[in-house]
Amino acid sequence: MAVRKIIRMGHPNLRRVARPLLPEELDSDELHRLVGDMIDTLHDYGGIGLAAPQVNENVRLAIVEVPGGPSRYGALDRTPLTVCVNPEIEVVDPETAGYWEGCLSIPGLRGWVERPQHVRVRFLDLQGQTHETEARGFLATVFQHEFDHLDGRLYVDHVADPTRLAFEDEYARYVLPHEEAAAGGG
Repeated sequence: MAVRKIIRMGHPNLRRVARPLLPEELDSDELHRLVGDMIDTLHDYGGIGLAAPQVNENVRLAIVEVPGGPSRYGALDRTPLTVCVNPEIEVVDPETAGYWEGCLSIPGLRGWVERPQHVRVRFLDLQGQTHETEARGFLATVFQHEFDHLDGRLYVDHVADPTRLAFEDEYARYVLPHEEAAAGGG
């Protein structure tokens, strides 16, 4: 497998709607290679999710893997590697919450995005078997973020208040300490 270059905001392929994978493409050597490359790329870049368009492949494929434990998003439950082919998402409860999202295709920036916090996810695995799961909280945000890539959308498209878009260094220096103090953490 190989680590692929992640394309960045401004590349036109990040704004294209990805095509569904066809039944005859499932379980193929080519698809397994792409997934292996995406896993290697995700681990190399230190992300928790990656969509095929981010490695310049215009297909409806995304992977999610949350290591769990403490993080900048608080304590997270572990989510094992999940490969989602032709995923669909349904909002179960429209109540939203926000996170400072980042993206491997938009390095160095963070933006405050509010999204529904209870969704149902349906997808195929590499063998074409259907899976369905419900995700809440941060994991619901992660799935929505990754699946947005399949429709040519980026998290910056969801930043409602442009004053809540910051470079990571300034976020860490100015925003995070203020939010921790407001939450009683300092």
